[in-house]
Amino acid sequence: MSTNAVRGLNVLPISELEKNENSSKGNFPKSFLENSIVNPDNYQNVNSASMLSAAQNGSGAEINGDVVGNAEVEYIETEKLTDLLSVDATLNTLLARLDSKDWVSVCEALNNVRQLSVYHKEKLIDFLGDLIPKIVKSLKNPRSAVCKTAIMTCGDIFKVYNDLIIDFLDPLLVQLLLKSSQDKRFVCEASETALIAMTTWISPSLLLPRLQPYLKNKNPRIRAKASMCFSRSVPRLGVEGIKAYGINKLIEIAASQLIDKLPESREAARALAVELQAFYETSKLSSSEDSSQELDCLSWEAFCQAELSALSAQAILRVTSIAKEGSVAGC
Repeated sequence: MSTNAVRGLNVLPISELEKNENSSKGNFPKSFLENSIVNPDNYQNVNSASMLSAAQNGSGAEINGDVVGNAEVEYIETEKLTDLLSVDATLNTLLARLDSKDWVSVCEALNNVRQLSVYHKEKLIDFLGDLIPKIVKSLKNPRSAVCKTAIMTCGDIFKVYNDLIIDFLDPLLVQLLLKSSQDKRFVCEASETALIAMTTWISPSLLLPRLQPYLKNKNPRIRAKASMCFSRSVPRLGVEGIKAYGINKLIEIAASQLIDKLPESREAARALAVELQAFYETSKLSSSEDSSQELDCLSWEAFCQAELSALSAQAILRVTSIAKEGSVAGC
């Protein structure tokens, strides 16, 4: 075809172009031409289906009692997880599938970890030492589906194993603090949920020492998330736990976080300061009632001034007095 003829085709209306193509000898059927047009949405769907099919290698993996073939990755809530049909077979291939180069297989394996932790806690506990590094690897995965599934896995592990997970916590904790600070909303929300599970199910006496170093992290977002976790955990210590940990240490932490650059850190510090004031005054009252002699107990104001620098004490007292005035006004 000459150059002029090609140029002519380029300026023809679509109806004329289709007419010329259908009338030409040896052209493909119209249906073939329509299917050969590249549609980004169709291409993505076909490509995903191909990836899923390749990931299964014809065998499929079991999730929620079903053998999954060509299916999209599903974010299954803990309450909707069902037991596995073949526990031993799943366990035998679990570590290998967590190391797979195919992200779908990794997601399936992570969901299997969740199922095993919920329904077969005792069988999985011996694998924790080998599992945690692979879960951490998935938390670092740039693909959001893998990352979020790994985050959900952490939440389930915290809930099921409680304090048994404490020796494996550090690498999980740093990743969850990082992910909860990200801009991807659904990853951030999943991380927040996992961190709440951590502060709910792990004893604060064990958790607080693990959190404390992150309160001084160079990354302000990590400091903020760690402060929020720390503030949530302290009330769970109870009276005896706070005494054992040291209220003087806790008030110093609250004072240092009050001057942090991020509002989340400052808000967590305010909540912690108010909690410590309530504990201190309750503890002082209880000590006075139990003693036959009147104790020479410091007031909250005097305690803060004795334990903190002048500026820090002033900041703590300002926060706690405002909170106290607000509670009185509310009454």
